Amino acid sequence: MNYSKDIERCIEYIEQNIKENLTPENIAAASGYSLYHFCRVFSLCKEMSVMEYVRSRRLSLASIELFNGKRIIDIAQDYGFETQSGFAKAFRKAFGYSPSQYAARMDGFLQNESIFEIGGYLMNPVIVKKPAFKVAGYGIQTNVAEGNYTKDAASFWSQYEGENLESKMYEILNPPKHGEVGLCIPALDSGNATYLLGVIVEDFNQVNGDMLTASVPEAEYAVFTTPPVDTSEGKDQSDFVQVIKSTWKYIFEDWFPGSNYIYDEGKLDFEFYDERCHSRVDTVMEIYVPVKERSEQ
Repeated sequence: MNYSKDIERCIEYIEQNIKENLTPENIAAASGYSLYHFCRVFSLCKEMSVMEYVRSRRLSLASIELFNGKRIIDIAQDYGFETQSGFAKAFRKAFGYSPSQYAARMDGFLQNESIFEIGGYLMNPVIVKKPAFKVAGYGIQTNVAEGNYTKDAASFWSQYEGENLESKMYEILNPPKHGEVGLCIPALDSGNATYLLGVIVEDFNQVNGDMLTASVPEAEYAVFTTPPVDTSEGKDQSDFVQVIKSTWKYIFEDWFPGSNYIYDEGKLDFEFYDERCHSRVDTVMEIYVPVKERSEQ
């Protein structure tokens, strides 16, 4: 399955229907994926949610029409904004100027996109078969259709202040080995998911009431190790977050199309953080992506 081409076909569908009532559900249906899987793949490849992309394209096309002298109220209605003021507010947020100011200046877009490049780092995964295992820890409810989901442990833990949940988790669960697992667990027939950050446990006997659990089935995985980043004391931790996102993007846009594998939607992908991701000059983590050979389709 070529995810890059599938996303491009999805974008063509969006362009052809940009003035229609586009929703995550009908865009996913046009792509042939489940809502949950489509929203995750789109967000990982494009680094924004599908509806953020739709809104961005509508505003970009609207800006072109401003140069042609079309009335702002007509443009707003054409691109699905209920009021002229709502359109103006969204336009100013995107471009930094009101629609009329922007048209007067005619000096292009003011958006800047910052992307962490993987560069020349060789991203060859190891293919492994991993038996089923259990995870217990803490989680948050997310919505992949709206882009409100977390793809890295650092962002997850940073949402909590005043309580060290990582230490609390280890103290209560006493896992046999050190290492945190981060995984998204999709809800059936919706764009909702739970992002669980936990540890691998032998059973759920020590789990308390405010914890979440997950049973991860046996699967074959492509295991990717992220490029090393310096997260030692005093360094900007955001580079580690960005390289994780860029690795996910690489997996779906570059690796899958050139590989003999497709994503196994019946399994769960997860991230694994161990001693190698704690305040080091060569910080790395691992991404486990469930796969199956193309011939198995």
